Amino acid sequence: AQMFNSFLDATKSAIEMAAIANACDLAVPADGLGFPACGVDDLAHLFRPKAIGGILEREGMVEVVSSLERDGRPVARDLRWGVYVVLRAPNAYAEASFRQYGLRTDATGRYAAMYRPYHLIGLELAISVLSAALRGESTGQARQFNGDVVAVAKRALRTGEVLDGEGGYTVWGKLVPAARSLAEGALPIGLAHGVSLVRDVPAGETLRWSDAAVSDTPTVRARREMEHRFARPAVAAAAE
Repeated sequence: AQMFNSFLDATKSAIEMAAIANACDLAVPADGLGFPACGVDDLAHLFRPKAIGGILEREGMVEVVSSLERDGRPVARDLRWGVYVVLRAPNAYAEASFRQYGLRTDATGRYAAMYRPYHLIGLELAISVLSAALRGESTGQARQFNGDVVAVAKRALRTGEVLDGEGGYTVWGKLVPAARSLAEGALPIGLAHGVSLVRDVPAGETLRWSDAAVSDTPTVRARREMEHRFARPAVAAAAE
C-alpha cells in the first residue's frame, strides 16, 4: 500500500522524471513538477517555453500531466495510462514531416507531440533485463546529475520521529534541480527511511542532511561521493 501511495503523493513521478532528466540531459522545473491538466490534443501547445505561450521555463524540460482538472473533472483524452514526448522541429523539413505524418502540433507547427495511450510497465522491464544480461547493453543510465528528489515534510515533524520514506506518513519526494539540492544540503527521499529526526521540521519544509541522524552505510557513502563529485559546478549553477 505504501508503494502505491507514492504514486499518488507525487514521489513516484518525481523519481521517474529525475531518472529521465539525468539520462537524457534534460532540465527539471525550478520548484518541482507542476502536474498541469492536459489531454493529448493540447500537449504540443502546453509544453512549450513560456516565451511563446507554453508553460515550461525553458526548452528541454521534464514535466508530468494530470488526468484531472483542478476541480476534479476528468481531462478529455487524458494520458492516465500513457507516455508522451513533445518535439521541436529543427528545420522546415521536420516541420513539414510533422504535418505529413499526422502528428498533433501547436498552432505554429513547430512543436509536435508523440504519445502512447498505454504503458506496459513490468512487461517492458524484460527488455531492459534481457538487453543487460544477453548483450551487455543499457537501455538507460544516468549521465548527468540534473535532477534530484528531495524529502519534504508532509506535516509538522517532531524531534525523534522516524521517517518512513516514499509513500509514507512523514515525507514525500519533490523533484528539484540537483544544483539546488546540493546547495541546500537537502536529504534525498531515497535515504529518508528508518532515520530519526534531530530537530523539528515544519510542514512543507525540505529536509536537510543535518535534520536527521543518518548512519554511515555504503549507500550513504556512495551518495556522499556523488555529491562531492558534482558539488562544485552544481553550487555555482545554483548561485546564478
